[in-house]
Amino acid sequence: MKNILKTDLKVHAAGWCLILLLSGLIFQSCEKDNTDMSMPEVSYVRITDAASSDSLVTHAFMGSTIAIMGNNLKDVDEIWFNDQKAFVNFAFVTNTTIIVTIPNIIPSTVTNLMLLVNSNKVDTLRYPFGVDVPAPLVSSMLCEYVPDGGTAVIRGNFFIDDPGSPLKVFFPGNLEGTVQSVAINEIRVTVPAGSGVGPISVRSIYGNTRSSFWFRDDRNIILNFDNLTAAGGWRSGVLGSSNPEGITGNYVRFTGDVTGTPGTPWDEDHFSFNLWPIANGRPDVPFYEGEIADGVIKFECYVVEAWSSQAMQMIFTPYSVTGTNGYIADGVTPRGLWIPWKETGTYKTEGWTTVSVPLTEFKYKHDGGTAGSSLSKDMLRGLTFFVWNGGVTGTDCSPHICIDNIRVVPK
Repeated sequence: MKNILKTDLKVHAAGWCLILLLSGLIFQSCEKDNTDMSMPEVSYVRITDAASSDSLVTHAFMGSTIAIMGNNLKDVDEIWFNDQKAFVNFAFVTNTTIIVTIPNIIPSTVTNLMLLVNSNKVDTLRYPFGVDVPAPLVSSMLCEYVPDGGTAVIRGNFFIDDPGSPLKVFFPGNLEGTVQSVAINEIRVTVPAGSGVGPISVRSIYGNTRSSFWFRDDRNIILNFDNLTAAGGWRSGVLGSSNPEGITGNYVRFTGDVTGTPGTPWDEDHFSFNLWPIANGRPDVPFYEGEIADGVIKFECYVVEAWSSQAMQMIFTPYSVTGTNGYIADGVTPRGLWIPWKETGTYKTEGWTTVSVPLTEFKYKHDGGTAGSSLSKDMLRGLTFFVWNGGVTGTDCSPHICIDNIRVVPK
């Protein structure tokens, strides 16, 4: 029995020695795998669009997705474009291919190199590759109506104020504004004297872009509350020109008390107007002749006192509609609902701002549900604004809302 036990102990001891020996070999092998990696090789770079998969590139725009083709790519752990590190999704990494998106951040230092770094942080391939920065993207203005000498706020992206090629803004008439400040997505600029009506242009070291919107847009003005009013409707709106100061003459003013519960009685006298073209003496001509999908209704708005309940309802009506507001809650007539306080619970502006609502958003009924019909071109003759319902519960408030220059224009 003792001999058997001794034999077992010898076997176990020998086994443990073998295990330790193998473990040492395994750890040594792992350590070798981590340090003895093959240098990445890049044969070419192409775009990922299947229709253009044979297009080879030596540079691409920020935010573009590219395919890096080569060998020994499976161990690549980091990819850098200039001084910006890209996010690497290892699900898209094989030994011969890496799919990666170029960072959407403008580099501080431009090397025109793509760096592929192995996980050992030793093997690094430096491959010539340029990152293109787009021309300025001009999306909108805080307010499209700004007087000469006033400060215009332009919003978008890729606003680069390079010391060697300063960013410039040109207003209609090719008049250069005085740039006050530049951030990557916002420009503050003084409007030059004599500026006219039309697109603006922003020029940077990376190119020049003309806005799709118009500065001081005067196309298809429906109501300016000076020579174009809602006279003839049951409510033509309470007009004002001061307190606050008007942006271009008179404006319509909505003010009074509003309850927080949607659908409760509303103050029609102080929170609505009806433009009925027949009663107003207007011809049977549409406000906008383009496609519904391509149009937006715009207006300038100044919310002086906080607004925190009920929706701004905007309804287009056919030329034949007059002497009735039965369409307000018929459950069929589509309308746009503007509820800027919905996300934060309250809304107030610091001066005049431009509001833009696509015509495709004119699809609701009075309580926020889907309307029983769609907006059509023949409806773009009359217009009613009123503050009521919208289907969103708010809080009791006494808003002061001013509106001017209502128009329908292309996007």
